[in-house]
Amino acid sequence: VECSSTAEALAAAGAGADIILLDNLAPQELHEAAAQVKAAHPGVTVEASGGIVLETLPQFLGPHIDVVSMGCLTHSAPALDFALRV
Repeated sequence: VECSSTAEALAAAGAGADIILLDNLAPQELHEAAAQVKAAHPGVTVEASGGIVLETLPQFLGPHIDVVSMGCLTHSAPALDFALRV
């Protein structure tokens, strides 16, 4: 479940979500939310997402973050134009 606040994340985990995606949170807010989710629901997977790039990645890593999603790996990749003639 994609959540944009600690309250949403706790509600989603309490409702039975297996994975909580914390989207577009500042690093400090992200870590606080993840810690609260893990304290209340230790079996829930917590994913960080939204605005994370290689340069800022270390700020989003922490003991309560299980997965990090980085859209920059796909939406910023250069395109290759090619053709195959048989």
